Amino acid sequence: MTRVVVNGNIDGALRKFKQRVARSGVPSEVKKRQEGYKKPGVERREAREAARKNANKRARRDKAA
Repeated sequence: MTRVVVNGNIDGALRKFKQRVARSGVPSEVKKRQEGYKKPGVERREAREAARKNANKRARRDKAA
């Protein structure tokens, strides 16, 4: 897939590229694979903690708006 940068707007093209890569999940997959093996209980605990943090962020954002 080749794209041409319009009017020399490299910053905009780079921002779009970074957004697409982030949405594809590649960075998080690489990070997960570098960490190595985790016990299933540790993975579940971390997933619960991440869900709790995200819920708190969502609640704060909704309350502020």
